[in-house]
Amino acid sequence: QVQLVESGGGLVQAGGSLRLSCSASERIFSFNVMGWYRQAPGKERELVATISRFGTTNYADSVKGRFTIARDIAKKMVYLEMNSLKPEDAAVYYCNGEIGPRGNYWGQGTQVTVTV
Repeated sequence: QVQLVESGGGLVQAGGSLRLSCSASERIFSFNVMGWYRQAPGKERELVATISRFGTTNYADSVKGRFTIARDIAKKMVYLEMNSLKPEDAAVYYCNGEIGPRGNYWGQGTQVTVTV
């Protein structure tokens, strides 16, 4: 079974930074795409950033220039570096990995709170 575990969430002031980590039970190259999603209370889960097995990255317009997705293949880790955090970034952040059309996996989420 594939398992993804997030860590690194917390409370930060607007303008601050956080680095989220996702530990995968499967080697990174097993996934076609890995990424981060977030969900604020009462809102739909939205894509934040993705990275393909080839290293190609994609970002939501709202986080471009502020967030960076990265990976450590040897450690089976995927990171989300968040800078210049805004109150609207507050949400539960979820790690996601897609192995195939019917192989989409999620972590349990880590809370990010941004204060003014």
